[in-house]
Amino acid sequence: MRICKTLALALAFALGLPALAQAKDSDAVHVRAAWIRVLPGALPNAGYAVLHNDGDRAVKLVGASSPAYSTVMLHQSSESGGVSRMRMVPSLTIPAHGKVEFAPGGYHLMLMQAVHPVKPGTQVALQLRFADGSTLHADFLARPANATGVSD
Repeated sequence: MRICKTLALALAFALGLPALAQAKDSDAVHVRAAWIRVLPGALPNAGYAVLHNDGDRAVKLVGASSPAYSTVMLHQSSESGGVSRMRMVPSLTIPAHGKVEFAPGGYHLMLMQAVHPVKPGTQVALQLRFADGSTLHADFLARPANATGVSD
């Protein structure tokens, strides 16, 4: 009898874990002007947006994901001495009452290995993850390779 109670308790706990593990939505951060530059073939795409933090504390972006891509990474492009470089960044801090811009030539979301071809004009769902465990869902507008912004 004691084994049955223990098993029942363990099962109830295991079934309840997914509900406990769900991240809360970020209330402080908002996404504006979100778009993706779609490159031809299997080339990686890049996601751009402006992240606004309306909160009283800085927020640290630690990752992103999308059902449309197998991998999403935070990257930063830079130029020095006429040489362009790109590096992965582990996190990015959005200051309290401030913003961070993801733009060509700077920070961006590197979108690797599209699950299905992403066509310009479609919306692509991304989820941003923050160090405090919160998440933010945002739709990014897919734009052609020659686009320079969300609405050029």
